[in-house]
Amino acid sequence: MANNSNDTQVSFPKRVVITGGMPYGNKHLHFGHVGGMFVEADFFARFYRDRIGDENVIFVSGTDCYGSPIMEGYRGRKEAGYTGSIEDYVEENHRSQAQTLKDYGISLDLFSGSGLEPAKPFHAKLSREVIERLYQRGYLMKCSTKQFYDTKAHQFLNGRQVVGRCPVKGCKSEKAYADECDLGHQFDPEELITPVSQLTGTTPELRPVENWYFNLPAFADDLKKLVDKWDSDPQIRPLVTKTVRESLEPPRIYIQEHYQETFDTIKDKLPPFKYFAPEGNQKSFSIVFNSWQERDDARTILEDADIRFRTGKTLLPFRLTGNISWGVPAPDLEDLRGLTLWCWPESLWAPISFTQTLLATAATGRYSSTDWHDWWCSKDTKVFQFMGQDNINFYCVTQPALWEALDWGLIQDTPIADYHILFMNKKASSSGKIKPPMADDLLNHYTAEQLRTHWLSLALDQKAVSFSPKPYDTSVSHTDKKTGEQILTKDDPRVADPVLKESAFLTNIFNRLARSCFYGATRALDNHLPSVDPEPEVVKRCNKVTEDFEKACYYFNSTKALTIAEDFCREANKRWTKESKTAKEDPKGYEQALSNAFRALRTVTLLMHPVVPKGCEAIAEHLNIPTEVFFSWKHAEEGLPELVQYTGENVEQHEITPLPPRFDFFERHESQR
Repeated sequence: MANNSNDTQVSFPKRVVITGGMPYGNKHLHFGHVGGMFVEADFFARFYRDRIGDENVIFVSGTDCYGSPIMEGYRGRKEAGYTGSIEDYVEENHRSQAQTLKDYGISLDLFSGSGLEPAKPFHAKLSREVIERLYQRGYLMKCSTKQFYDTKAHQFLNGRQVVGRCPVKGCKSEKAYADECDLGHQFDPEELITPVSQLTGTTPELRPVENWYFNLPAFADDLKKLVDKWDSDPQIRPLVTKTVRESLEPPRIYIQEHYQETFDTIKDKLPPFKYFAPEGNQKSFSIVFNSWQERDDARTILEDADIRFRTGKTLLPFRLTGNISWGVPAPDLEDLRGLTLWCWPESLWAPISFTQTLLATAATGRYSSTDWHDWWCSKDTKVFQFMGQDNINFYCVTQPALWEALDWGLIQDTPIADYHILFMNKKASSSGKIKPPMADDLLNHYTAEQLRTHWLSLALDQKAVSFSPKPYDTSVSHTDKKTGEQILTKDDPRVADPVLKESAFLTNIFNRLARSCFYGATRALDNHLPSVDPEPEVVKRCNKVTEDFEKACYYFNSTKALTIAEDFCREANKRWTKESKTAKEDPKGYEQALSNAFRALRTVTLLMHPVVPKGCEAIAEHLNIPTEVFFSWKHAEEGLPELVQYTGENVEQHEITPLPPRFDFFERHESQR
C-alpha cells in the first residue's frame, strides 16, 4: 500500500510498541478507562498487527500497583471489614481490570502490574537502575520540602490523604492533593489551598522532609526543541503541543490588585523580576522571574507580608521518592535511606519493564526480536503511547527529559492524547460527585462491539465529548399530559439512544452486506464464491478506500478511518441492491453482482477488523479463509479468489460455510431485541 519508495510521507516502521495508560490498583475500570483510552489503543494495535505483522507489534499496559491512591483505597476497605493484605487487594482489582479488558476485546500482549508477578522483579530492577543512572549523571537533586503531618493521628500524610483546592492560576479543581490536582497540575505542598486531612478532617501542619528530585528545569531547552519538532509532526495532536508549551512558561506569580500597595512596600526585597499589569478584565498583576528558585524565594517574602498569590505553570524539579511504605524500594543514596519511589515516575518506565517481562516469558519465535532494546532504542521502531489529557504533563514533559537524562538511546515516543470523555456532558470521576458507570455494567445494555464503535466515533482528539447512554439518562424527557408524571429520558421510548447511532451501521448495513453475499452464494452458487472477476471499477474503488483508510490510521485519526469504512459499506450495499435487482432473472448478471459485492465485503471486513474484530473474524471464518491471511495487509489489494489460493484450493473448489437463517455477524444486545 502506501509504504513504498514513492510515498515517504506515509511510511510505516519495522516494529511498533503501543502502550495504554495504567489504571490504579484501587478500583475496577469505569467507562472512561475503556472508552477514553483502551479502545483507541486497541484499534491501532490491531491495525498495526494487520499492517506490519503480528510479530512486529507489542501492546502492553498494567495495573499501577503502588502509591497513595492504593493505600487510601485499601484503608477504606479495611475500615469496612476487609481482612486481606494490601497485596490481596491490588491483586483482586487487577484480575477485575484484566477481565473487563478481555470482555471488551482489548488485545494486550501483556497486562501485568508494577507490583505483581511476573513483572514485579523486572520493574523493581529497572526502577533501581533508573535512579542510580540519574544519580551518576548528576540529575538528582536532594531537596528539603514540607510534608503534611496530622497532629491528631500522629503521622505523616501521603499525597491522597490531603485534599484542598489547586493553587495553580486558572485551575478550578477542588480535588487537589498534597502536590498535584486531579487535572495533573503540580505544585509544592505549602501552596495547597485549604488543606484537610482525610484521616481526621483536621487541618494538617507542614513539617520538613528530604527526598530525591529530578532536575527537570535543566531540560527546558531540550523540551522547547522537542515541542517545535512536534509542531510540524502531523502525527502529534495540537492538544499535546498546547499543553506542553503551557508547562514551559517562565516562573510567574499572580497577585490580586488589592495587594498592590502592600506589594509596593516589599518589592525591593524580591529577586529580580518583570512586572506585568492587569490586562482587559484581569484582576491580578503578575511578576516573572528568571528561575524557579528565585520564584520560590519570592514566595517566602510574599507569604511573610501576608500577600496571597497564585503561581503559574512552569518547569519544577520532579519528585522521585517519598516515605510511604507501599512503593517500589528506592536505592539508598548518600544519607537518604529507606525511601520508596513516587508512583508517577516509576509508571513512566513501567511499559519498558513490561516489555522486558513479555519478551522473557513469551514463546520462542513469537516476536521478531527478544531484545527489549530493539523495541525501545531502535530507529526501526516507533513507540505510540495513548493517554488522556490529564497525563500529558507526565508523558510529554517529564518523560522526554528523563529519557534524555538517562542517555540510554530510548526512543522519544509519539504521544496520542485525547480530551476528556464526559458523562452526560459533565466530567465524571470515581472519586468525584458525578460517578461514571462501570465498564462492566455497560455490558448489561450494549454489546462490546456496539460500544467500541460508538467510542471510536466520538473524535476525542478534537474536543471533550459526552458519552450519554440512554439507560443511564435520568433527565426529564417530558411530563405526561394525562397523569402529570415526569417521564425520564431513559424510560421514554420516543427518545433514541445516541450510543446506538453507530451500532446501527453494524447491525443493519454491515450485516446486510455480509448476509446478502453469503445467502446469495448459497442460493445461486451452491455455497461457492463467484468464479467471475469483480468489475475493474469496483476493484479500483476498493483499493482507493483501503489507501484512504490506511492514511487516516497513519495520522491516528480513528474517527475518520471508521467513517471511510462505513461510507464505503453503505455505498456497496446500494450497489448490491441495484445490481441484484436488475439481474434477478439473469444468472450471469447475478453472479457478477455477487462478485462485486464479495469484493466490497472483503475490503470492508479488512478495514473494520480493528474496530469490531469478533464479527469480522467470523466473516473470514465463514469464508473458510485463515484469518492470518485474510487480515494481513500484504494481501490488502487481493480479492477472495486470490486469498483462496493460500488455502491450497482454487475458487471453483473452495466452499464457504453456509449461514443459518437470519444469522447475524453483529448482534444487538438482548435488551435491544
